[in-house]
Amino acid sequence: MTAPVEDRTKTFDPVSISPLQFWAATAEEREKSYKILRDERPVSWHPPLEGGLMEPEIDGVWAVSRHEDISYVSKNPQLFCSGQGIMMEPVPEDILHAAQSFLGMDGSQHSTLRRLISSVFTPRQVAKIGDQVKSQATAIVDDLLENPDGDFVEQVSKRLPMWTIYEMIGLPQELRDEAAHNADGMVSWADEDVAAGREPGEILNESLVGLLTTGLELAEQRRSHPTSDLMSLLVQAEVDGRRLTDDELGAFFVLLSVAGNDTTRNTVTLTAMALQQFPDQRAILERDYDARIKPAIEEFVRWASPVMNFRRTATQDVELHGQHIKEGDWIIQLYSSGNRDERVFDDPHRFDITREKNPHVGFGGGGPHFCMGSFLAKMQLESIFRELIFRVPNLRVGEPEYLTGNFVHAVKSLPYTLN
Repeated sequence: MTAPVEDRTKTFDPVSISPLQFWAATAEEREKSYKILRDERPVSWHPPLEGGLMEPEIDGVWAVSRHEDISYVSKNPQLFCSGQGIMMEPVPEDILHAAQSFLGMDGSQHSTLRRLISSVFTPRQVAKIGDQVKSQATAIVDDLLENPDGDFVEQVSKRLPMWTIYEMIGLPQELRDEAAHNADGMVSWADEDVAAGREPGEILNESLVGLLTTGLELAEQRRSHPTSDLMSLLVQAEVDGRRLTDDELGAFFVLLSVAGNDTTRNTVTLTAMALQQFPDQRAILERDYDARIKPAIEEFVRWASPVMNFRRTATQDVELHGQHIKEGDWIIQLYSSGNRDERVFDDPHRFDITREKNPHVGFGGGGPHFCMGSFLAKMQLESIFRELIFRVPNLRVGEPEYLTGNFVHAVKSLPYTLN
């Protein structure tokens, strides 16, 4: 698909993903626009996104809406790199380096850091984490049963991933609430309710500094007083004579806090809503949970599309689906759109846990940046829904309140009752 690129006429697409109001709409409303783009203009040109932290030095962005093209971009990092940023809007360079860890790296730099971090997830460590997740899910549902009404996000969805992540990494109990608050700030700075009059940059900077400080202090403590937790293993990890630097440990703690939270948290919430909307699917899962849950989880993630997009940057002039993309152009992979692509998924607007083939892009579209923590998200989803389906058959959820933002498909609150 590489090709010399001629000058193009910069005509922005009439279906625009750039305004803040587009991202304040519901997923169903955005899908109407995505379908037009998938069917008519699968690679489309848009103005820089509104509401960024700084003025963009670009004249527009490409949006990729079909599953096939999202996968192509993901699997060809030599053409579409991550090292120049993965967010849809420009972010100061110091924040990029401090917050993205190996997500914002390419080539050997990415693979070396990923191998170092992966080395601590031994079979024994993974089994230990699995046991922790099961006991956490049980305890969370124990508490749920004692509270007949409330906010499902606060009572269930928010608790499990943060408990898992911070128990796994070894963060002391008294530091967890503040760390979780800062993790929320990393993805919710564009929401007016969350901002409460503060500037987005202020929220993002405070959240980042808070997480980095916590991660670095924990790393230093574990160097001098190692235990059996993940941070103790990370500060000692070595591959080919290479160890993680303080900057890398801090950035990974930020990544773990943010990415480890959002995928599971929002998939739990959106799946609870889907199982109520599609009771036949809940019944299928209840009849034979052990046989159905693994393919069901793939549908949970496809349906929720908890991470809505990632950006790549063209490393050279290239042609993609008939569009001439110049070196340095930004390409936005619209995962939410790819997961509703009729060319790949039969009846994509139906929540169907029995799909035989489900090549969703909820963990990325493949390639070197496929989500390293997908195994952990699946553990958590399997454990929490086992508890919810068999122990809380009378769970009923109400109308969700969504977070305004262009990165995560997030629910701020979801009222529930136990009738």
